Amino acid sequence: MNGIEKKQDEATISKEALKDKIKGAWAAQTIGVTFGLPAEFKYNSTMIQDYQKLEWNENSLINEYKERPGTYDDIYMDLSFMKVIEEEGIDAPAQSFAISFANADYKLWFANQSARYNIQNGLTPPQSGHWLNNPCADDIDFQIEADFAGLMNPGMVNSAVDICDKVGHIMNYGDGYYGGVFVAALYSLALIADNPDEIGDIVKKAISVIPTESRFFQCINDVIKWYEENPYDWKATWYKTNQKWSEDVGSPLGVFQPFNIDAKINSAWVVIGLLYGEGNFTRTFEIATRCGDDADCNPATAGGVLASIVGYKSIPEFWTQGLDKVEDLNFMGTEYSLLDAYDLSYKHAIQQIEKNGGSIYNNHISIKTQSPKTVPLEVAFEGHYPKAKIVPTKTDNEISFDFEGIGFALAGPANVKDHGKKNHIFETEMYIDGKLVEKIKLPTEQNRRRFTPFWKYQLPKGKHKVVIKILNPIDYGNIELSYAIIYDDKPFKVKL
Repeated sequence: MNGIEKKQDEATISKEALKDKIKGAWAAQTIGVTFGLPAEFKYNSTMIQDYQKLEWNENSLINEYKERPGTYDDIYMDLSFMKVIEEEGIDAPAQSFAISFANADYKLWFANQSARYNIQNGLTPPQSGHWLNNPCADDIDFQIEADFAGLMNPGMVNSAVDICDKVGHIMNYGDGYYGGVFVAALYSLALIADNPDEIGDIVKKAISVIPTESRFFQCINDVIKWYEENPYDWKATWYKTNQKWSEDVGSPLGVFQPFNIDAKINSAWVVIGLLYGEGNFTRTFEIATRCGDDADCNPATAGGVLASIVGYKSIPEFWTQGLDKVEDLNFMGTEYSLLDAYDLSYKHAIQQIEKNGGSIYNNHISIKTQSPKTVPLEVAFEGHYPKAKIVPTKTDNEISFDFEGIGFALAGPANVKDHGKKNHIFETEMYIDGKLVEKIKLPTEQNRRRFTPFWKYQLPKGKHKVVIKILNPIDYGNIELSYAIIYDDKPFKVKL
């Protein structure tokens, strides 16, 4: 299909074919996230039924670009990292990547915003993404922004993972980190594939990078197994996956709720889209979206991987309609457009190919391919099991609650309340069992907020009292809190 010749430890591809694959990947990501956005987190832990029409037309892209530019966090985070590589080279330190997005003028949520707050307040990577410092460490964030690492390392999976190790730990850990590693591996392998019939092998090779002991590996391995048992009914595999893997332990907004932004379950929906999509863009976009949960990011990833195999020229015109209206528009908070992304990714891919022993001669590119190596085991929230959800007592200048267990995380609304366009930084002190454990600043400004206001893990098992003192309350606003998730050292299971 793309004229790729593969031998042991080597792949040869034309310049035009590699450019077309990379262009296709970026275009399909943008199309996929736009297509799925109307369903994003509106179908939590449930699928979108067949009779629910998903719209797509020539104005879908331009309307989304203009009306909701924050939709494209899948893209603009990648571009921030690519800018660092462009300015400092591939060997830029993790702190450079961290600062790039922490100070960017675009919207972030969950693990990304948690890491941004950590970095803005002096916590450097990898500690900024560690679960003890980031309650959203297992979330999907790095999974949706690891595309660039795979796209600049065609066939060089381990080189892609090296970049993931540096960038992914800025905002994630454990399964959240593995989501990005898996996606980067998918892209890397897809770029040296010649036919969508190879999707099954690509998925198996990509998941081999993840430790078998991890829940992430086990979840994706189950999807592969259930697909092979029943390759014609994606819903049957969806039901089995949702039944076994839909529990969220870390992200406070997802515990005890159908809401699930966990990396492994959303990667499962990506894989279902790829496997059951059978190389067809419409089936791939539709199935990945209809799996629900993060229904814009998942079709973006699945479509991007498929396009990395078949190239831009193989994307049907139905899906590229309207793309010409947005290709030259810069993404939110960046100086880059889709046209820039095409060129930068290709440029960085050539640099990586040469750095890793490959060569370019006339119109041909020779790539020294790499056999995937497994990354070390990481387990977030180890020994922590959700036990209860309680509402704290709250006054103008104090928040308090009692609990029995080993940890807690206080959930706040996903977005900052408008305080009459006035910004304020709440100064707070958190006391546990009468001892001051942390002084915490809570800015109301959107890009400086602490996504999860308060938490503490690994406490001695027993009864505890938490008191949070607000040192500088204001009369036009307060700290928004929803509830506290309580953790114990043993899981609770109902036996019926």
